[in-house]
Amino acid sequence: MSNLFTSRIFPILLVNFIGILGYSVVIPILIFIVSDLGGNGFIYGILGATYPFFQFIGAPILGRLSDTIGRKKVLIISQAGTFVAWILFIAAFALPKTTFWSQNTSLTGSYAMTLPLIVIFIARAFDGFTGGNISVANAYLSDISTDEDRNKNFGTMGASTSLGFIIGPAFAGILASTVMGEVLPIIIAACISLVAIFVIQFRLNETVPCVVKTNKVSLRNIRRFFQVELKDCYTEGSKELQEENNKGWKHIIQIEGIPLLYTIYFLTFFAFSLFYAGLPIYASTVLKWTTGDLGFFLAYSSLLMIFIQGPVLGRVSQRITSQNLVLIGSVLLACSFFLLLRQDLISLYVANTLLSIGNGLMWPSFLALLSATGNSNTQGAIQGYGTSMGSIASMLGLVIGGTLFESFTTWVFVGGGVIFLVITTLLTLQNRPSKSNPKPAISD
Repeated sequence: MSNLFTSRIFPILLVNFIGILGYSVVIPILIFIVSDLGGNGFIYGILGATYPFFQFIGAPILGRLSDTIGRKKVLIISQAGTFVAWILFIAAFALPKTTFWSQNTSLTGSYAMTLPLIVIFIARAFDGFTGGNISVANAYLSDISTDEDRNKNFGTMGASTSLGFIIGPAFAGILASTVMGEVLPIIIAACISLVAIFVIQFRLNETVPCVVKTNKVSLRNIRRFFQVELKDCYTEGSKELQEENNKGWKHIIQIEGIPLLYTIYFLTFFAFSLFYAGLPIYASTVLKWTTGDLGFFLAYSSLLMIFIQGPVLGRVSQRITSQNLVLIGSVLLACSFFLLLRQDLISLYVANTLLSIGNGLMWPSFLALLSATGNSNTQGAIQGYGTSMGSIASMLGLVIGGTLFESFTTWVFVGGGVIFLVITTLLTLQNRPSKSNPKPAISD
């Protein structure tokens, strides 16, 4: 553990943990905030889709920008955007509940769109557009990883994400029960974002070579902060490298292995969005669980994933390739989704265990594969477009999952299981050697 705190990946792990902590603090209380301000489940669903929609637009822009001006500067931009978004969120509580329009239909239910709700929508949109910190953090980790420690590093990053998702919601529940109510967790989230800016500025070293260094960030030197001039450090190929930085989607999608990886990225997020859209409804209406039951169920999953993504993945990745770990994980995930159809407690926790192990093995290994494609001059763009694939899949999955559960209940989980079987099939076909292509396109 002491080696982790002194390792060069610790600052980016800390940044990732702080970012997830700030994000997850609001998860348990957002539905109550929306309801108190005039909204309902329909408005809550649209608000939930607002963040990934604008992230879909902003993540590739920030990812490509990080290839040019550096990961550190873009992480500061992203985290500053999150901080501003939380300030807007806090301001919404002080605004009068002026109603701009209201509606009561069989499709939307009864809601009133008030001024505070509109401000919260603006805050989530702004946070989503500047929310490229995940893709840039993955690009940063890719920069400092080698082929030998890539799986281990991304597994540790996944563990820091899971830890944030455990502490954040629990922290929010305690804070929201105070006299300040739901506003206190939002204030804490803003403070956490502000801390993250200082951590990035003073603990993170730049990893993109040949960018102009800026030691100080202020309004006086804001032009220099966005400086994109490259230092003269390439003796050969500098012109080609700069041209590569400026290429977009058409260039990235032609990189070997990227089409399959982006397909898996989209399908994985879509399947999990079906799960997260259906699980709360399943727990409350079919299983008759309390919020405490559901919270414990999710906390168990996160704790197990910390163990899998940390010490377990660090060991097994030395013996099993990333592609095979993704394959094993997708099979376990398919089994877990099918097992969710059973409503007895033992089967549900077995399903949760398989899901946690499968996710813990698959997703860090997949990110390791993605980070091994391209080079340092395209990694930000690769991660940015990948985040966009996940964002659009999340939007579709959340909307479709909620709609399907109303008509088909638990069969929505079967859809998720089938998707992971499709991923398994794609990887198996890709791994099959042939005379014309004896080696798989995706390798460690």
